[in-house]
Amino acid sequence: MGRAWAVLWPIVPCIVSCFRPIVLGWVVLDSCWIRAVLGSVPCLGWAGPKSCPCRARATGLKRPAQHGPANGPCQPRHEMGWAGLGWAATWPCWVVPCLGGPAQLTPLMVNGFLEGERDYRNLKGDTGPLVYPAGFLYVYSAIQFITGGEVYPAQILFGVLYIINLGIILYIYVKTDVLPWWALSLLCLSKRVHSIFVLRLFNDCFAMTLLHAAVALLLHQKWHLGLIIFSGAVSIKMNVLLYAPPLFLLMLKSMSICGVITALAGAALVQILLGLPFLLSYPIAYISGAFNLGRVFIHYWSVNFKFVPEDVFISKEFALSLLIVHLLLLTVFAHYRWCKYEGGLPNFLCSRFTPMKLKTSISSFFSLNQFVYQNSTFQNLNKEHIATTMFVGNFIGIICARSLHYQFYSWYFYTLPYLLWKTPFPTLLRYDMLRFSG
Repeated sequence: MGRAWAVLWPIVPCIVSCFRPIVLGWVVLDSCWIRAVLGSVPCLGWAGPKSCPCRARATGLKRPAQHGPANGPCQPRHEMGWAGLGWAATWPCWVVPCLGGPAQLTPLMVNGFLEGERDYRNLKGDTGPLVYPAGFLYVYSAIQFITGGEVYPAQILFGVLYIINLGIILYIYVKTDVLPWWALSLLCLSKRVHSIFVLRLFNDCFAMTLLHAAVALLLHQKWHLGLIIFSGAVSIKMNVLLYAPPLFLLMLKSMSICGVITALAGAALVQILLGLPFLLSYPIAYISGAFNLGRVFIHYWSVNFKFVPEDVFISKEFALSLLIVHLLLLTVFAHYRWCKYEGGLPNFLCSRFTPMKLKTSISSFFSLNQFVYQNSTFQNLNKEHIATTMFVGNFIGIICARSLHYQFYSWYFYTLPYLLWKTPFPTLLRYDMLRFSG
């Protein structure tokens, strides 16, 4: 009973805070009391149904008339919305109008897809061609259909998504048993994440929710099904691939070689099926547009390596240096931490790719039963080891990412309490570091 209450008590006030506007109505006031969610950073989103429509242009939602012409900038409007998080449900979250964002797109992308356009080069917005895989189009087409293109219903939908994602995260934390029960409330207290999910309607929200669902499945050794969900998350936004290196290592540790192959084949099949309308029409345009790993982000919007001059930031040498550092850090952690009890990374790889084990695993290659139930299990991994490896691997990628935008905070915020409680730091220092991070 105590463990159940530990899971439920952070969720209850969070539900109240997220859906308080629905019950009481938005408190939207013209006021000179303006406080940006990120200090000097422009607002992350909307405060209510009359709020900033910049993200509306991204999803195809209708633009409120009071904000001026459809393609023009937002008019100055000071708004206040009650959007407290967790036990801070009674705290006012002061929001200023959104001034646009790096992920800003236009309805032309979703509308063009719905009208039959299959050339990725012609699916363009204010910031250029569409750069997300096909899953992005399916998700936002469904949102536009469900909400009728209105902002407010979409915010309610994303509020529900926020609660679902939080429930999955709390499930992962309880299963790994790394945090004390009271520290679970820290997962509910980020105004930035609340804004990213409930106010701004970023596709990162759907991608990370699916990713967290995949991690929850992996904790129970459901590798094939977890890989399918993982691939679905990649189809919405490719940042999920930061989890791919540690995931592949865990698969090698837990599954037979043929089990790894079938799991990867299932993930690849998801990508093929989702992208099939584009692959049949304009395959080169789709692959080069949706999976462009060499894309250079605008230096102005990045919050990572902001101190680096722009000419250095956009150079190939800088990108290559970060890639090398990324691979080195992954190798070091794999050798000294993740494969510590296997004698290091080289010994582990040699033991897994011996001809005898390859021959033994072929017999189970076409087993349908293994796909859902047995998963070609080679070794049952500890739940804490799975979560730690996945979260650390992702955080290494975050550190080495050349460009991070404000909404990218949702990529790693939910892993921060876990990682901090894996350190020997005193509890007060952990809390201060988490509070400083946002």
